[in-house]
Amino acid sequence: MRDAYHEELDSIGDGLVEMARLVGSAIGRATTAILDSDLKLAESVIEADQKVDDLQHDLEARAIALLARQQPVATDLRIVVTSLRMSADLERSGDLAQHVAKLARLRFPERAVPHDLHATILEMGQLAQRLMAKAAEVIVTKDVDLALQLEQDDDEMDLLHRTLFQHLIDDRWKHGIETAVDVTLLGRYYERYADHAVAVAKRVVYLVTGEHADDLQADIHPVTGVEGA
Repeated sequence: MRDAYHEELDSIGDGLVEMARLVGSAIGRATTAILDSDLKLAESVIEADQKVDDLQHDLEARAIALLARQQPVATDLRIVVTSLRMSADLERSGDLAQHVAKLARLRFPERAVPHDLHATILEMGQLAQRLMAKAAEVIVTKDVDLALQLEQDDDEMDLLHRTLFQHLIDDRWKHGIETAVDVTLLGRYYERYADHAVAVAKRVVYLVTGEHADDLQADIHPVTGVEGA
């Protein structure tokens, strides 16, 4: 019975990794769809989000069943509860990738992103995909140092988001209000996607250490990087 219980715990972790990989692929394909005005690709991203939703529902059901049957405590309880929260972050990431694809579909056959912003949006999409790939790796390896690194990586997304905003408020903006709204939404989608990837990594830190990532980082000296007393 105990072996079956731990196999079920492991399978929940496997489900989280699959979700992370699916939503990582989704944001990459959605980025291509929005930049190339690829309707077929956009539709495939939109339809594929159902699989992410189904995985979350399945994971949720298994986690709740474990809570009811096994009444886990200590580390095992932390695994189950944290997994439920991670699945919600991953499901929301899939929704955000779907939003990007839906915008591509809405503007087809036109392009939602002006040519002079293609490089920035492409970089945001690639960064989002890398962050989620790292989050998936953190789920597998339980590497606390790598998990804490994700928040620093997310600073790059914040910088890209600010760069995008600077274009929007520039007096030389010539693409009209509708495009400005589209670009504003896209920037927000990528920024929030990155935040969810970071949240997943932070939850792994809590799962492994029993401490919140922000508390662990506060124990590191801001200059020397040496742990405080």
